[in-house]
Amino acid sequence: MRVIDLLGTPLTATTYAELTQHCQELVRTDGTWAIDLTNTQIVTMRAHEPAFRKTTDHFNFFVPDGMPLVWCLNRRGASLRDRVYGPTFMRKFLETASGTSKHYLIGGSAECGHRLRDRFPKPNFVGSFHGKCDAEGILEGAAERQVIADINRLCPDFIWVGLGAPKQYYWIKRNRNLLKHGVILSVGFAFDVNAGMKRDAPAWMQRAGLTWLFRMGSEPRRLVTRYLRYNSLFLFYLTKDAITRRRTRA
Repeated sequence: MRVIDLLGTPLTATTYAELTQHCQELVRTDGTWAIDLTNTQIVTMRAHEPAFRKTTDHFNFFVPDGMPLVWCLNRRGASLRDRVYGPTFMRKFLETASGTSKHYLIGGSAECGHRLRDRFPKPNFVGSFHGKCDAEGILEGAAERQVIADINRLCPDFIWVGLGAPKQYYWIKRNRNLLKHGVILSVGFAFDVNAGMKRDAPAWMQRAGLTWLFRMGSEPRRLVTRYLRYNSLFLFYLTKDAITRRRTRA
């Protein structure tokens, strides 16, 4: 898998099948691995906010989840046909997972967790946390310590984290070194989509790189300011990077 730097984030150019195979290989090794399904907001936050970049530097892989990122990588020779979209990757992965693979869910509501188990009966979901999480990514009450203890006791192969941005990144940063084993997958919105709790953008909007527009229209109060801010900053940093590259070549 080729790694290409975009605005300071090392994006891994890969496919659904290739990433699935790599995750299955990683889980057979010692230690803990962290993979982020990365959209333009995360790339922009890493470029714009030094503290957030430091928080996320410990991830082993940043996989392009948004079509604008794929277009940028293809301009640099990646030759990708599609993104690796978090909700789709989670669905494909769980549909094909072996019955012996163990999974742990962190995020979403209790109903969301029940629906995920009903939709994906094949994987072995050994545990979950569906309670509250504060702005710093700290789980409510005694859950913070209990979840770590449960994961180390149950030893899941794959730990799915869907606490939303930036909460899930803070939680992973603080707790990764406390976990003995497993592949941590930061997938955000994927929980609600695959549980049928929220609608996803139609296929044509996804292909056109307009998933953000659909989501913004679905949750305007929560997302309008976020998307307008980070989409504008993304374009600003892309323009700045292009000017710098042009001057360097000259």
